[in-house]
Amino acid sequence: MRIAALYRYPVKGLSPERLDAADLHSDGYFPGDRMFALENGRSGFDPAAPAHQPKIKFLMLMRNGALAGLATRYDAATGVLTIVQDGREVTRGDLRSAGGRQAIEDFLTGFLGAEIRGPVRLLAASEGFRFTDSKSGFVSLVNLASVAAIGEAQRAAVDPLRFRANLYLEDMAPWAEAALPGRTLMIGGVRLDILKMTDRCAATGVEPGTGRRDMDLVQTLRNSFGHIDCGVYARVAQGGRIAAGDAISVVA
Repeated sequence: MRIAALYRYPVKGLSPERLDAADLHSDGYFPGDRMFALENGRSGFDPAAPAHQPKIKFLMLMRNGALAGLATRYDAATGVLTIVQDGREVTRGDLRSAGGRQAIEDFLTGFLGAEIRGPVRLLAASEGFRFTDSKSGFVSLVNLASVAAIGEAQRAAVDPLRFRANLYLEDMAPWAEAALPGRTLMIGGVRLDILKMTDRCAATGVEPGTGRRDMDLVQTLRNSFGHIDCGVYARVAQGGRIAAGDAISVVA
C-alpha cells in the first residue's frame, strides 16, 4: 500500500485542497481539515463548549449539491477564503474578521436561496475540535481500488473525490480496507489506528466540480456489495510527516 494523494477540506461542504505532504499530530485531526462549517439556520453549536452536531445542521453536499459547483481556496496564512463560480471570482473574505465572514455568508445565502432554512452563518472550530461527519473522523482513508470497483458496478467512471477522504490509497486489492478496523498502519514513523468503516450518504451522488446529482452510489453499494461503506476512519496514535508516495504497512 502507499499514499496516492492527500486532501484537506477547510470548510465543511466546500471544495477539497490537494496537499503534497501533511504533519499529523498524536490524537489530532488531519491538519487544516473541517476547520469551518456553514450553519444552515440555528444549529445550537456553542463555540465555548464545542460538541459534535449532526451534519444536517450545516450546509452539506447531501442536501446542497450545488456547493460542489463552487471552487474554493482557503489561505491559512491570511485567513482568506476565495469562492470562484464558472471560472470567475464571486467573493472572498477574511474569516478572521466579522466583515469577511459576512461576505461569505451573504453570497452563500443568496446562492442557495430557498434551499436554506435560515441565514447562513460561518462557524470556526475551537481548539481541538473539527466539524467532521463522525465523532471519530480524525483522519479518513479511501482505497482507490474500491472506488474503481464501485465504478465498474455503476458502469461509469467514479471520481474518488466524491468520497472526500484525507488519504487516498493505492496498490491495494478492492475492499482490502474492510479487514483493517482494529489494526494499525505505519507510514514511516506515523501510526494510524484504524477505527471503523465509513458509511456513505447521498453526498456521493453529487459530481465534483459541477454540483450535478448524477449517480446513486449508496444504492450501487447496497445492491452490488451488500453494504454502504467506502473507506475507513483512523486515529493518529503517533504523529509525524506523511507525503504522497509514502509506503504503508500493516503492523498489528
